[in-house]
Amino acid sequence: MIDFELTAEDKAQIAFAHEVAEKQFRPISRQYDEEEHEDPWDLINYMWNIRDKNLLTGLGPVGVMAVEELCWGDAGLYLASPGMGLGGAAVFAAGTPEQQGRFLARFNEGKPKWGAMAMTEPGCGSDTAAITATATRDGDYWILNGEKIFVTMGHRALDLSEGIIVVWASVDKSAGRAGMKSFVVEAGTPGMKVEKLEKKLGIKASDTATVIFDNCRIPFNNILGKAEVKTKTEGFKGAMATFDLTRPMVAAQALGVARAALDMVKDEIAKQGIKIRYELPRSKQTALERDIMEMEANYEAAHLLVVRAMWQLSNGIANSLEASMSKAKAGRAATLITQRAVELMGPLGYSRKMLLEKFMRDAKINDIFEGTGQINTLVVARRVLDFNRNQLK
Repeated sequence: MIDFELTAEDKAQIAFAHEVAEKQFRPISRQYDEEEHEDPWDLINYMWNIRDKNLLTGLGPVGVMAVEELCWGDAGLYLASPGMGLGGAAVFAAGTPEQQGRFLARFNEGKPKWGAMAMTEPGCGSDTAAITATATRDGDYWILNGEKIFVTMGHRALDLSEGIIVVWASVDKSAGRAGMKSFVVEAGTPGMKVEKLEKKLGIKASDTATVIFDNCRIPFNNILGKAEVKTKTEGFKGAMATFDLTRPMVAAQALGVARAALDMVKDEIAKQGIKIRYELPRSKQTALERDIMEMEANYEAAHLLVVRAMWQLSNGIANSLEASMSKAKAGRAATLITQRAVELMGPLGYSRKMLLEKFMRDAKINDIFEGTGQINTLVVARRVLDFNRNQLK
């Protein structure tokens, strides 16, 4: 049985995350939305100094609740905060204990560092089997070649810190998905460079980079998992194991943005003396009341899916289905809730006087990265119907 009861320590951690969001993130939210590609060093150093609070890991139900709180403050600033990030999540999900210790220990010492993950390519988005980047063995080394785009925190991981990037590449093109493997590349490795930074619709405080690998040589034991190509899906399973962890984390980010918009609307209508009459039947409620309740229901449904997915993961229970369900639902819910929030506030919601228009822009990416809403819905359908990718595309 799933137990969602929080301990006093859990509640304190979540409350602290909310305090950080309210006092550290929200006051500079608009500034770093306007100053894209600027580095919020005061916040970066602050978040690095409190990393022992485990606010950025997203591991376990309490972890994703803390992530939600931080994104209630600002999703872009949450992503810009130093820590293991998606790269660390990939090492945690697919790496050996030795690799976890070797690569993740750096996030406990020294100056601020970031972890990034590189999977998407110019000709490969949701279809990870179409990856063209290659990893060729050369004695005790791998040589990586290829181009990766839309790498979250790629610039800060590689140019501003001694971070890491986990790169997905094929060791055997003829093997298809089975040949796809992940490799850890440390910042400063010759043959790797950040080519450019994207200008984006939302989450502007985070950097999104294009990274080029040109005969980039890394140690043989930097491969996550086994180098041998055995089955048709073995390589792909490594990617899925990573997504089982990262998709609920992204879903938690979406929830934070959605709740920020919902809370702001409820605060505004409360100032006007409007009370939501939950006790009335739907036929006697106003359109505004029905909209608010629908937004709340979407949020609560997504929240429970996210907590369940992370509870299963932290208890060693397979969560691939639930991870995709939480990501699909939360991404869609955040898009709908933030859009409706802007609509309800009318011109005020559309203006820059409020952060609602920013919340709407920040929310949309959560329905796109770490697997689009359509892809995650497809994953859910395949698992529920017990179909393979050839039977349901």
